Amino acid sequence: MNPLVAPEAFHHGGRTALSVNVNKIALLRNTRHLGIPDVVHLSRIALEAGAQGITVHPRPDERHIRGQDVHDLAALMRQWPEAEYNIEGNPFHNLMDFVRAVRPHQCTFVPDSTDQFTSDHGWIFPGDLERLKPLVAEAQALGVRVSLFMDPNPEAMAQAAATGAERVELYTESYAGAHGQPEQAAVLARYVAAAQAAIAAGLQINAGHDLNRANLTDFLRAVPGVQEVSIGHALIADALELGLADTVRDYQRCIQRAFQPAGR
Repeated sequence: MNPLVAPEAFHHGGRTALSVNVNKIALLRNTRHLGIPDVVHLSRIALEAGAQGITVHPRPDERHIRGQDVHDLAALMRQWPEAEYNIEGNPFHNLMDFVRAVRPHQCTFVPDSTDQFTSDHGWIFPGDLERLKPLVAEAQALGVRVSLFMDPNPEAMAQAAATGAERVELYTESYAGAHGQPEQAAVLARYVAAAQAAIAAGLQINAGHDLNRANLTDFLRAVPGVQEVSIGHALIADALELGLADTVRDYQRCIQRAFQPAGR
């Protein structure tokens, strides 16, 4: 851990934690053979600026995050014991190999296909229930928390809990698309209901996908109990304009505003 960073930068005091997804940094790097931008170096900058975690989603084709990145970032995260390392992916493809080798703080099970452009749906129950159970148990036996990528479906949360997972990550693309539109309130109400159902089932809540500086505060004000947001695409795009450290700080301000009394 950088001794120049105050320890309180890593304590979110009951507020939602920010995990920076660095996939798009790796995607840019992979367009050349120069090793720049450096994924580990920029992840360190994000942590120094106050991010509470780093997220990667290493797909089998290594289009962005590569296997070596997963291990290099694990070494970095050992220097930041109060931050969390989250590895996302399909546990029926390549994710479990990384979980066994690296033992991150958290793994997020995502039901994407090998050729999928980006994650676009959550697990479906009861169909996925029994096949997920042994993999959830295996990850937990390694000391790794499991989160399931889920659509905002209140009716599915009890069965998500039945897998043994500790958390769900609410897939927020439909909220992001509705933000600022007439349907925003109705869509957001669905997320509120899903979060309430998850909490009632004993689950904790993460959220991610297309969250940004414009819509993050409204989401966190409305949806109860969000432990962590994982943000990559918008955050890295903002960093092209603002710089990565200032961008991380601005996202933290968005989170802080959600936990302030109304009118402040």
